[in-house]
Amino acid sequence: MSDTIRITLPDGSVRTEPAGTTARAVAESIGPRLARAAVAARVNGEVWDLSRPLSEDTTLEILTDQDPAALDVLRHTTAHVMATAVRELFPDAKIGFGPAIEDGFYYDFEVSRPFTPEDIEAIERKMRDVVKADYPLEREEVDREGARKHFKDDPLKLERLEELGDDEPISVYTDGPFVDLCRGPHVPSTGRIKHFKLLHAAGAYWRGDSRRQMLQRIYGTAWFKKADLEAYLHRLEEAQRRDHRAIGKQLDLFSIQEDVGPGMILWHPRGAIIQFELRRFIEDELLRRDYDLVYTPHVTREDLFYRSGHLPHYEEQQFPVMAEGEGEVAGVRYRVKPMNCPMHTLVYAARQHSYRDLPIRMAEIANVYRNELSGTLHGLLRVRMLTMDDAHVFCREDQIEDEIFDMLDLTDLVLRRTFGFEYRIDLATRPESKMGDDEEWDVAEKALERALDRRGVTYGIDEGGGAFYGPKIDVKLKDAIGREWQGTTIQLDYQLPERFELEYAGSDNRPHRPVMIHRAILGTLERFIGCLIEHFVGAFPVWISPEQVRVLPIAEDQGEQAAAVHARLRAAGIRSSVDDRNDTLNYRIRDGEVMKVPYLAVVGKREVVDGTVAVRVRGAKKKQEVMPVEAFIERVQEKIRTRALSADLGPQGRG
Repeated sequence: MSDTIRITLPDGSVRTEPAGTTARAVAESIGPRLARAAVAARVNGEVWDLSRPLSEDTTLEILTDQDPAALDVLRHTTAHVMATAVRELFPDAKIGFGPAIEDGFYYDFEVSRPFTPEDIEAIERKMRDVVKADYPLEREEVDREGARKHFKDDPLKLERLEELGDDEPISVYTDGPFVDLCRGPHVPSTGRIKHFKLLHAAGAYWRGDSRRQMLQRIYGTAWFKKADLEAYLHRLEEAQRRDHRAIGKQLDLFSIQEDVGPGMILWHPRGAIIQFELRRFIEDELLRRDYDLVYTPHVTREDLFYRSGHLPHYEEQQFPVMAEGEGEVAGVRYRVKPMNCPMHTLVYAARQHSYRDLPIRMAEIANVYRNELSGTLHGLLRVRMLTMDDAHVFCREDQIEDEIFDMLDLTDLVLRRTFGFEYRIDLATRPESKMGDDEEWDVAEKALERALDRRGVTYGIDEGGGAFYGPKIDVKLKDAIGREWQGTTIQLDYQLPERFELEYAGSDNRPHRPVMIHRAILGTLERFIGCLIEHFVGAFPVWISPEQVRVLPIAEDQGEQAAAVHARLRAAGIRSSVDDRNDTLNYRIRDGEVMKVPYLAVVGKREVVDGTVAVRVRGAKKKQEVMPVEAFIERVQEKIRTRALSADLGPQGRG
C-alpha cells in the first residue's frame, strides 16, 4: 500500500496527502471557515464521516449544511441521540432501526409498554442533555464475534448482525454511554444538533412483518436552522388542520367502516356529488377530444393477467383467486381486476382496424381493486378499491408525439387552469425488471422526451422509475402548503400490443403493431378528492361543492318565500337546500359556515317584499349583499359555468 494518496477536489485540483488522512484534515487545510461548516464528506460518491480515514485515491467533496445529503446525516445522528436518551430512561429497551426519512427520522424500540406523551417529553429533555454533553460520534470496525458479544442482550441487533455479508465491514458508533451497530455516517459530535423536535410514537411491527413483535416507533424531525424547524412544524399544524379524514367526517362526505373492510370507501351523498362532478367534467372533456367511452367487467379470468404480464409483476397487490367455478367452468380461476388495460386491448382486438382509424382512444372511469397492505392504507389517499379515470390510446408510431402533447395539454387544463395547482414533471425511464428490448425502450423514451420538449416544460429524470412495460411521464402536483401529490401519469407501451397480437392494416396493406399509451389525468378519484379536500380545506370551488346554496328564512313567516327561492335555484341547475329548522338564525348561519356552503341566502320580511335575498358569501369580508333573486341565480350560474376557484361573486359575478 502506498504511503500517500491522491485526493481530487470538486474544482478539479489534486492534492497528495498521507494515507489515512481524514476529510476533516483536508477541510482544515483548505480553511477554518470550511472546517467549522463541515458536516460530512462525499468520498467517491458515498457519504462518509469526516473522521473516517482515507486509504486510497479519492474524489472528495466536503458537505456543509447547504447540501441536502448533510441533512440526512444530521437526522440520522439525531435518531442516535434519541436512542441514547431512551436507553438512559428505559435501560431495558431493545434497539431496532433508526433511519433518516423525508423531513425527519424515526427509531424503533422494543419496550414493555407503549410510550406515553409524557415519555416523549422526557425523552426530548434527555436528548438535550446528550446534545449539551457534545459527545463525539466515534466509528469503530469490529469483527463479527466481538459484535455478537457486545450486543448479546440486544436480539434485534443480533438479528441484523447475522444478515451482514461475510465480506461486509461491521461498524459500531459510540456517543457517550450509547453504542450502536450502524453503518453511519454521522455528524462529528452530538453538539452539532441544535434544532429538533420529537413528534409522536406509534406501533410498528418488527421488519414490517405483522407476524413479528410490535415495537414502539418514535418519529422526530431535525433541521440545521431554527427557522426551518419552525416552518416545518407550522406545515405539520396546517396539515393536521387540513386532514381530509377529519374534514370528510365534518362535511359528511365519506366513511370507512369495519363492516365493509379497510381501504373501501363508502361515499355519502355529499361526497358522491363531488365524484359525480369530477366524472362529468373529465368525461365531457374526453368526448370533446374524440375519446370513446367503454365499460368492462370487474372480474375476469386469471389467464388474462398472465397474458398481459401483470400477474407476475403485481401478484402481491392483487386479491387472491376467487373460488373455482362449477359445471362448464369448473377449474377456471377468476380475479377482481387491478387494472383495465388488458380488457381495453380486447375491445380493440374485437374488430379490424386500418391505419386511417388510428388513433383509437378508449376511456373508462372504472373501479379496480388492489390488495394494499393494511398498514399502508390512509383515508382516501391509499385505498383498496380505486376509481381511475383510465384511458388507453392505440396509435401509430408517427402519432405518439401528438397524442402525448394532447395529454399534457389536458393535464394542464385540469390541474392548473381548472384547480389552480402548480405541478412538476418527471420522465421515468426503464427499470431493471422490464419487458422488451432496449431498442424499443430507446424509441419510447425519445418519443416522450420530444413531446415534453415540444410542450416547453422543465422536467426531471427518474432513472429506473418506469413501468415494467414502458417509460412514463409522472406529474406531481403541489398543494396549498407545498406538499406534493401523485397526479397524472402517462405511460408508453410497446409490450401489450405484442402480447395480445394487436394489429392494424397499414397504408401498404400489411399488418402493423399499434403502440399503446396508458394515461390517467386525475389518477384515482379517491386520492384526487383527498387532495382537493386538503388543498381547499373543504371549501370547494362552487361547481363541485356538494351544496352550493343554502336558503335561510329568518322566521316561519318567510318559509313560503324561502321555498320559492329554493325552487327557482333548483330549476336553474343549482344545488340548493332550505334550512327552516326551529333554531336561531345565527345558529343556522354558523352551521352553514361549518359545512362550508359557498352561499347562504337569507330571506326576511324585506326580502319577501322586494323579491331579493341577503347573500353571505363563504369567506368574504363583507357580511352580506342584498340582490334580486334572478341576479343572484345568474351570478352563481356564472361561477359554475366558468368553474371559478373563488366563491366571491364580485360586481360582475367574476372572482
